[in-house]
This record gives sequence, C-alpha cells and structure tokens, in this order.
Amino acid sequence: MTEAQVITLGCRLNAFESEIMRGHSQTAGLKNTVIINTCAVTAEAERSTRKSIRRARKQNPTAQIIVTGRAAQLNPQAYAAMAEVDRVMGNAEKLELESYLGTDAVVVADIMEVRETAPHLIQGFDDQTRAFVQIQQGCDHRCTFCIIPFARGNNRSLAPGVIVDQVRRLVENGYKEVVFTGVDICSYGSDLAGQPRLGDLVRRLLKAVPELPRLRLSSLDPAFVDDALLDVLASNPRLMPHLHLSLQAMDDMVLKRMKRRHSRSQAIALARRARELRPDVVFGADLIAGFPTETDAMFENTLDAVDELQLLHLHVFPYSERQGTPAVRMPAVAPDIRKQRASRLRQRGDQISAIYMSGQIGTTSQVLVEKGNRGLNPYFAPVRLSGDHPAGALVDVRISGLVAGELTGSPE
Repeated sequence: MTEAQVITLGCRLNAFESEIMRGHSQTAGLKNTVIINTCAVTAEAERSTRKSIRRARKQNPTAQIIVTGRAAQLNPQAYAAMAEVDRVMGNAEKLELESYLGTDAVVVADIMEVRETAPHLIQGFDDQTRAFVQIQQGCDHRCTFCIIPFARGNNRSLAPGVIVDQVRRLVENGYKEVVFTGVDICSYGSDLAGQPRLGDLVRRLLKAVPELPRLRLSSLDPAFVDDALLDVLASNPRLMPHLHLSLQAMDDMVLKRMKRRHSRSQAIALARRARELRPDVVFGADLIAGFPTETDAMFENTLDAVDELQLLHLHVFPYSERQGTPAVRMPAVAPDIRKQRASRLRQRGDQISAIYMSGQIGTTSQVLVEKGNRGLNPYFAPVRLSGDHPAGALVDVRISGLVAGELTGSPE
C-alpha cells in the first residue's frame, strides 16, 4: 500500500471529512496506513465499525490502523484496546494536520470544548459525482435517543464566504451537484454574527455561484425550516425539489418522549406549504420504529403519516438502545415488534414510491450520471440510461419504463 487508505462509514458529513483526512494523510506522508472514519449513530453502527476494523486488519496485516470519527470520540479507550488498532483520533483531531504527524496512541480531546469549525477547502471527492459540503457541525439539541451531540459537540457554523469559496472550487473542478450537509443544518447560523438562517445561505450561494446547476439539502429538522428557505424553494429551480425531513415519528406523545421540537401537525403543515410553493416537491424522511413506550395506536399514526405526506424516500430504523441516552431507561418495545413495524413502514414507503415512479413514465427528467450509466434525477429518483455517458454529466432523459425500482430512459 502506498498512500493511506480512508474507509468511510456512516453519513455524508463523514464523506466530506474523509476527503480532508485523505489530504492530511498525504501531506503527512503516511504510507501503509488504513484510516477508518467511524459512525456511532446506533449500537448496530458500532458493531459494524468493529467488524470493519477487524476486516481492515485481516486485509492489511502489516498496515497501521487508525480509528477516528464518532465511535472513537465516544469511547476512545475501548477502540485503543482492540488488538487491531494502532492509533485513535477524536472528531476534532481527525481534521488537524498535526494529528497525522504525531505518534500518540490516543489523541482525543473533549469535543464539548470545541467552539469553532475550521474551514477546509477540498478539491473533490474520491469516486463521487456529487459533492458534499459541510456547512455546520454539532447539535445543541438533546433528543432522548441520540448520542451524536456528545460525539460531535455543540452547533458550530462555517462562515457563508467560506462555503461559497468551497462550492466555487468544486464547480470549477467539474461538479454539477452540491449537497449541503452537517449534523443539524437547520441550526445553521445561530452562532454567527447577524444569525443568518439556512435559507439566507442558500440564497447567497445560488446568487454567488450561478454556474452551479444543482444544490441539494441533507436532512432538515421540520421545526426549524425557515421562511427564506421556502421562498428559495419556490423561486429557484436550481434548489432540488427533494426535501428529506428528520421526522423520527409522527405521533405527538412519541415525539414528546423523544424531545423532538416539532408536532405531527407542524410537520404536516410544513409539507403542505412546501407543496403549495413548489407543487413538484417530494419528501423523504427518517423514521424510528418501536421507540420505547410506542403503542400500536402510536405506531399507526406514524404509518398513516407516510400516506398523508406521500413520503417517497424513507430511512427506517428499528429503535436501537444507545447507552448514555435517556431513552434506554424508558419501557422498551419488544425487538421483534420493532422489526415488524420497521418492515411495515418500509413496505408502505415502497408502495408510495412505486406509484410515484410509475407516474414519471412519459416525462423528461435531468439526470446526474453516476456509475454504470445510472444516476439521480432532481427528485432523488434512480434512473438507468441507455447508451454510454460519462460520470458527472447532466443528461436530459425521456423516461420510458420502471424496472426493479429504477426508472429507465433514453437521452433526448
């Protein structure tokens, strides 16, 4: 192995950070090294992290193994104790060049003491046609099921000018779609002078970088979607008409016990307003099945909301106990019921998605080509194109069919 290999687990924010880590490892001259950027959103994610570490050691018996990211931040000594691991870095340290020049076995500071997010400009992404751009870090909220604030720290936003510079550089390097990402992007700007909101940032970015064809947003907290963002959604087609909502549940009692900031009616009102402003907008959502104390009736409220909101793109997770969170002390739902409920949510989402996708046959859609002549249209629907097209190209496609969950079509 010549240059260091970076293995990314988990979210889009990790994907952005992995590119920074790749650059630091190259500058530091690391050779024969595997860096694993971990996830810890659920207990299952941690189990997968440990499997990835063991697999990396088996495949690279002589390499230096560095473990970093959320899981390492939360439990550095546990990962340092693994026989496969040589070094452990915290979530702040992984973004600092000095960490890659040092040799300390454990370099993990208190993430809650971090007050700023240093800007890092990257040139592109390894094997990606869409570019993920971090606009903020951390979270000031304390949902009862979530450990992430303790792995990422409190909300810290990047200055708008830095974000504009980063997007401009990526566009100059050929990227045609940028995805704004972070831990809680709807809290963007609350810590900055003048307290700009996410909508203000989106408007500024689209005006400052007119050559960017497509801007997409990662998960949105329905309690904090601001009016400026909805105005941009209504007026600028370069903001993709696909909103992914961090709902988690759609029963008011469950939401209260989760310490979420939105109610069922607020989420529904947001979706209705967005559709009034941009009739073609589609929605995805994160949902947790079988949260502690969730009854059958509470679950049915969430299931019904999938229909009411016409949620196409669902990320469904059976509730997973996370030590260190208040939810683990609440009366649990049986694991088999959690799995059954998760399956029903996915099935309902698949049904709605199939109906929607069938309705796209005969329309024309612009597709950002990824690997193997496959790509995503503005609504985040997968499309398989006929012919041969370079990755990263934007192609107008006439949709002619639906096969195995993918739209199919030919360039116009």
